[in-house]
Amino acid sequence: MAALGWLTPRRRSATARSVLAGEAAAEAARKSSLEAESAVAEAEPEEPEFPVVGDERAAAFFDLDNTVMQGAALFHFGRGLYKRKFFERRELTRFAWQQAWFRLAGVEDPEHMQDARDSALSIVKGHRVSELMSIGEEIYDEYMADRIWPGTRALAQAHLDAGQRVWLVTAAPVETATIIARRLGLTGALGTVAESVDGVYTGRLVGEPLHGPAKAEAVRALAAAEGLDLARCAAYSDSHNDIPMLSLVGHPYAINPDTKLRKHARARDWRLRDYRTGRKAAKVGIPAAAGVGALAGGTAAAVALHRRRR
Repeated sequence: MAALGWLTPRRRSATARSVLAGEAAAEAARKSSLEAESAVAEAEPEEPEFPVVGDERAAAFFDLDNTVMQGAALFHFGRGLYKRKFFERRELTRFAWQQAWFRLAGVEDPEHMQDARDSALSIVKGHRVSELMSIGEEIYDEYMADRIWPGTRALAQAHLDAGQRVWLVTAAPVETATIIARRLGLTGALGTVAESVDGVYTGRLVGEPLHGPAKAEAVRALAAAEGLDLARCAAYSDSHNDIPMLSLVGHPYAINPDTKLRKHARARDWRLRDYRTGRKAAKVGIPAAAGVGALAGGTAAAVALHRRRR
């Protein structure tokens, strides 16, 4: 009996220690699991929803040429005008060369673009604005509708589905840009304004083409007029010429980027999308908003559009 009495306490003590050991192991395992989950969460943070549904102070701004549409809208417009005998074959050859160069290079060259604008202005001089708008609708169906990048179109639609406003911002004529924006179901367009008197084109521009820094100023002015928060807005472009516009917003995207824009975007962790080869690269990054010098042409274009919409 003495031996049995001696064993009993040891058995009870061992059982208590086993319970304690089990509880300690369970607690350690739980703590380890929580720490592991926390480490994963820190290493791979979830991206916030974007675009944010119902954010009325957010909007999206899209460059047109080679971002929304393959090639340059102005060149396609020129082809349509040639078909309607607005100018001779010699001028068409120049338009064709400019378009071929643009598609091969995939970038905007100021000299080429200025030459194309001068050609277009001389062609439309003396024609009524209403006539060109009507023809522009036909030209969109003939030469532009099939050249819209589906990927970029989907990005624009995502903003629209979220209840946000979406504008085209382009150096193309505002009439052409407005037609394209309407056909795509977008809010509107900012574009280069050609002077007209009594509804007839004079062959001159109002101010300068909406290009480079002027685009940024147009977006800034429109945002102020519409009560938008640029830090919550997005901008999309293929060209390094639009870095001022992209730097202005909280969500910049490089779409089918040229070499300079791709390098700039990677250095700043901007998002990249390339629909030309099926490649799709994405990198999250929200840069600080950067200001640029004021340009009266861009500001006037934005305010004029705002007034028309009101």
